Amino acid sequence: MSLDTVPSVSQIKKVPKVLLHDHLDGGLRPQTIIDIAREIGYTKLPTYEAAELATWFRESCDSGSLVRYLETFSHTIAVMQTRENIERIARECALDLARDGVVYAEVRGAPELFTENGLSTAQVVEATLEGYRQGEALALAEGLTIRVKTILCGMRQNSRSQEAAELVVKYRDEGVVGFDIAGPEDGFPPSVQKSSFEYLRHENAHFTIHAGEAYGLPSIWEAIQLCGAERLGHGVRIIDDIDFSGSVPKLGLLASYVRDRRIPLELCPTSNLQTGAAKNIVEHPIGILAKLRFRVTLNTDNRLMSQTSMSNEMEQVVSAFNWDLAELQRVTINAMKSAFIPYPERLAIIEKVIKPGYAKIAAEN
Repeated sequence: MSLDTVPSVSQIKKVPKVLLHDHLDGGLRPQTIIDIAREIGYTKLPTYEAAELATWFRESCDSGSLVRYLETFSHTIAVMQTRENIERIARECALDLARDGVVYAEVRGAPELFTENGLSTAQVVEATLEGYRQGEALALAEGLTIRVKTILCGMRQNSRSQEAAELVVKYRDEGVVGFDIAGPEDGFPPSVQKSSFEYLRHENAHFTIHAGEAYGLPSIWEAIQLCGAERLGHGVRIIDDIDFSGSVPKLGLLASYVRDRRIPLELCPTSNLQTGAAKNIVEHPIGILAKLRFRVTLNTDNRLMSQTSMSNEMEQVVSAFNWDLAELQRVTINAMKSAFIPYPERLAIIEKVIKPGYAKIAAEN
C-alpha cells in the first residue's frame, strides 16, 4: 500500500489530524449538556435523552440558515457559565479530539458569552486553558498525544472584541494563540472591528476572521485587505470569484490573491452544507479548490451541531472526491503549516508526527 491509495474508514480513523476551526461551545457531549442542565436547574432542553438531544441539534441545524444554526447555541452557552463546567467541557473536548486522532487543535470560543453568572472574561480563559491541560493529560494516560491551543473570539454583533483581543495578548504565553470574530456575517462586516485588528497587528498577535461563509466576496475582501486576516474562517464563498464557463477555470483578482498569498481556507464541509454553501458534499467547493491548489484545510466547526468529527469529515471528502492518503496528508500538512504556533513547533509536528503517521498507515497490508 502507498500514499496514492484511497484509505478505508478504519485507516482514516488512525491517521494524524490537525484541526484549526472548531468551536468549544459547539462540541459538547450531549450527555454533558444534560448532566449540567439538571445540576443547575436548566429546563429548556428539548429532551433529556442523550441520543435524542444529539439528533435534535443536528436536525435543527440542517435548515440551511446560519441564523437558525446559531440559535442552537443558547443551550450550550447556558451550561457553560461556571469555571467547573467550562473546565469539564474543555477537558472532554481535548480528550474527544485525541481519541479521534487529532494531534494538534486550535479550538475557539468567545469569553463574553460565558460571563452571565459573574465570571470575568479572564476567568473564562483561565478555566478553558486549565480544561485543555487536563484533557491533554487524560489523553496521554490513554497513550494519545494532542496539543490544544485557544483562539479567542469577539462577537461581531457586539462591542467587546477589543476586550477579547487584549486577552489574546495577555495570555499568549499560556496557550492562547490567536483571535477571531464570530457570529452573523450579514450586516456585521469585519471592518467594524478594524481597530481591534490594528491593535493585534501592533502587538504582533495572530488572527483569523470568519468570512465568506454566509456572506460573499465583500466579506472576504474586507477580512483580508482592510483587516489583514492571516486565515479565513470558512472562506468557502471564494468559489464565487472563479469563472467555470470555459474549459479551464479562470480565477478573479480576489481568488488569485488568496491562492497566490497561500491564505489558508478553514473549510468545514458538513457545517457549510447546513448553512447553505452547497446542496451536497459532492458539490461542495472543497473539491475544486483543492484541485486548484488553494491552501485548503479540513475542519469540523461545531461537532455537536453537525454530528461530526475530523474522521467523519475525512470520510466524506474521500467518498465524494476519491481523495487518497496523499491528499489527506496534504490538507493535514496545510493545516499544520497554517497553525498559529511558532514555525519550529509546526515543523516538528509535521516531520515527527504527521509524515511518520501517514507513512505507517500507507505501509499497512
